Amino acid sequence: MAEVTDKLLVIAVDGPAASGKGTLARRLAAHYGLDYLDTGSLYRAVGLSVQLAGGDPADEAAAVDAAIHLSPARFDDEQLRSPGAGEAASKVAAIPAVREALLTYQRQVAATMPGAVLDGRDIGTVVCPQANAKLFVTAAPHTRAQRRHLEHAGRGEDISFEEVLADIHRRDERDSSRAAAPLVPADDAHLLDTTELGIEAAFQAALDLVESVLRKRGRPA
Repeated sequence: MAEVTDKLLVIAVDGPAASGKGTLARRLAAHYGLDYLDTGSLYRAVGLSVQLAGGDPADEAAAVDAAIHLSPARFDDEQLRSPGAGEAASKVAAIPAVREALLTYQRQVAATMPGAVLDGRDIGTVVCPQANAKLFVTAAPHTRAQRRHLEHAGRGEDISFEEVLADIHRRDERDSSRAAAPLVPADDAHLLDTTELGIEAAFQAALDLVESVLRKRGRPA
């Protein structure tokens, strides 16, 4: 597990799909000069690998094998952002052995100087429970569906808003109810609701929360 020191800065950003956590995490990483890891891409890559091999992402043996042999080259696959990859990611993420297989990689990123911003579902609770600052980013399901629908449209994907909203609800249920590392805020996480916030306002709110935590911990922001 990454040990937080005066020189190592680790920021955990958790939240449901399309809450804005990825955008905020990337902006925070750039602001502080830290590495950034979208941990959801790891699970998307595992799920996609299983699918491309003709398997079922819910098949534990196939998913674990894909996680163990996951190639970083898969992270650049354009199919990772597809709805199918998102659905597959949610399925493989519910398998404890898959999460365990990917845990070491995530913690290695967090432990590399000068630190990192990681976003996902269980960063503050499981991956980096000792992170310097933790955010739990959320938004109303309807708002998140609108954002994701716009993303699909921007990539030329013909998916109805109703389909996207249904997918959001399915993933929320699966992520929150799974036995392994469910989607829940860490006890010391700061809640940020982006439902009514634009990108700049949300980033400023996130930055203010992080800097407030760092000051309270006696670390210059």
